[in-house]
Amino acid sequence: MTETGNGAFLNARQLAVSVPGRHLVASLDVAFRRGEFVALLGRNGAGKTLTLLTFAGLRRAAAGDVHLKGLDIFTAPRAGVALDLALLPQSADDIFPTTVLDTALTGRHPHIRALQWETARDREIAMTALRAMKLEDLAMRDVLTLSGGERRRLAIAQIIAQAPTCYLLDEPTNHLDPQHQLDALRLFRRKADEGACVIASLHDVNLAARFADRCLLLYGDGRWELGTSDEILTNERLSELYGTAMESVQWRDQKIFVAAGNAPDNQESPR
Repeated sequence: MTETGNGAFLNARQLAVSVPGRHLVASLDVAFRRGEFVALLGRNGAGKTLTLLTFAGLRRAAAGDVHLKGLDIFTAPRAGVALDLALLPQSADDIFPTTVLDTALTGRHPHIRALQWETARDREIAMTALRAMKLEDLAMRDVLTLSGGERRRLAIAQIIAQAPTCYLLDEPTNHLDPQHQLDALRLFRRKADEGACVIASLHDVNLAARFADRCLLLYGDGRWELGTSDEILTNERLSELYGTAMESVQWRDQKIFVAAGNAPDNQESPR
């Protein structure tokens, strides 16, 4: 499937993502626009994280190019890129003790000139981001005392405070309990509805079906498919994508996908 970049906020053309000995993504043509939520789906090792890093301009593509607002992401000034694009990595390491509020304030750095301090407005924006993730009561806590789930919510608050137009999210629901998973994805769904571009790798296909407008399936062997969530999330595609039979059941007014646990036709059982 090929898309033009016309009207796209972020787009990739003939993009290739590789690691030694493996071609993960080949000839990817995709245009991401403001106002949509796109989910990246694929099994472990299929290239979701590397593709997001390539979209962010933090990893060179094996071939092809990525443009942010028409500018080459690999040569555009990083300070300017940070005003438009935020990346949520899979995990965050805290080396030095600092407060939750100060950690959230780091999201404001693209908006602060060199040798300047955060303003009252920056602190207000950071507190609003903490409030959105239900962390305001922990604002003065040492970040090293947080649980894994609380630290994940703080990482989300950091990029919310950054206030970009495009969010690249690598497994945003990591370490989160079911309620906080829903809270986080509802937040990014609202961001998309308000005009942001949201691109997230997810492991839960049902969350993708619930929140994403489109899904990009990465098979890990160069192949990819892109389409609306309704059209592309089928038993057949998902069974091949994940290497295990997937079956859908009707629950209330929606379709729920369940891993049946046995290998689909013509595929070996997982070892």
